[in-house]
Amino acid sequence: MATLFLVLLIFGLLFFRQNIVVLLLAATAYVHLVWGDGKIEYLVEDMWISLNSEALLSIPMFLIVGNIMTQGAIARRLIRIMVLISGPLPGGMGVATILSCAIFAAISGSSPVTLLAIGTILYPALLEQGYDKRFALGSITSGGTLGIVIPPSIPLIVYGLATEQSISDLFIAGIVPGLMLTAALATYSLWVNRHLPSRRFESSELVSALREGIWALLLPVILLGGIYSGYFTATEAAAVAVLYALFVEIVIHRELSWRDFRATTVSTARMLGMLFPIIAVALSLKSLLTIMRVPHELTQWIIELTTNKYLFLILVNLLLLVVGCFFDVISAILILAPLLLMPATALGINPVHFGVMMVINLEIGFLTPPVGMNLFVAMTAFREKFSTVCIAVLPFMLIILCVLLLVAFVPQISLLLL
Repeated sequence: MATLFLVLLIFGLLFFRQNIVVLLLAATAYVHLVWGDGKIEYLVEDMWISLNSEALLSIPMFLIVGNIMTQGAIARRLIRIMVLISGPLPGGMGVATILSCAIFAAISGSSPVTLLAIGTILYPALLEQGYDKRFALGSITSGGTLGIVIPPSIPLIVYGLATEQSISDLFIAGIVPGLMLTAALATYSLWVNRHLPSRRFESSELVSALREGIWALLLPVILLGGIYSGYFTATEAAAVAVLYALFVEIVIHRELSWRDFRATTVSTARMLGMLFPIIAVALSLKSLLTIMRVPHELTQWIIELTTNKYLFLILVNLLLLVVGCFFDVISAILILAPLLLMPATALGINPVHFGVMMVINLEIGFLTPPVGMNLFVAMTAFREKFSTVCIAVLPFMLIILCVLLLVAFVPQISLLLL
């Protein structure tokens, strides 16, 4: 009876379109009262303990870096370099769009921030150069999802927090799959735009762009080099990235004022105001479910259902594809990762590989209705119909799905550099 009431409570909140924070808070409070120790104050205590983590500090700092780059000149200079490098290729600006998204993602760690930073500059440029509007919409909206796979990735940080895995290992494991996704999307861009004329390579222009953009190019080198060499933790790297981006934009480029930085900080705080309550409540629920041995019971049930790890991977990926249609990536990871990881490890699946697979799968959720975040961001930013954006991303979704299958069933792809 108590379980039935919990299900009715969740569906009731969904019916009345309550946001995920309200839904999680109500469900967690109910679980605490009925199956826990009956003291609701422990919910608040668990939330506080969940947020008392050094690794969480990296999330707001990576978001601030992305916003600084968007407000200043770093994003624009990176894009110019990519456009000049890929210009001699047929449909080179389409390739430049994907490459720009990949490099920006390697700094910001956020899909919507990547989409907006690249899209506001390249979307009108693509249309002006004669690219099909559907391709322009699809490439920018889908290329933005590279922000959650290529490290530093905020969803990988959240997965590490939820499952107590090394965030540095997760970042390293995300490199090869991220490069594969970038190469696959860039190859499709070349093929579909092969009829468009290329532009002549201008070495003087490229040298000029590199001279102007050298400080911007050094940011991902310092950031990722510090993490992969072991010199920085993910949190320390985020702090270095903030200081470096501020120094470059305010002192060297002089295209960001302190007033702009204040606006950037306020904008980031608003994003965190939506994100951190979700993390706090979900991690509190995870703690309670662990005490109640729910992951253990789920592990036993799944192993009784199948001892074949490949069948398990198929079932998990199907589940995540459905979940991604209705939940944002952070909520899905916080709720499902601790539950699914124990049966996965029991079947011999590496937890780092499982995390990368999970994030790539949920990346597709950014492009699927009804709650695909990138669909709504693109619809608003480019003033297009929701249905138009949905159709535009379909071929890119299929490409991401093919890469997902490779990563899921060939674990060496994500574990190659570890």
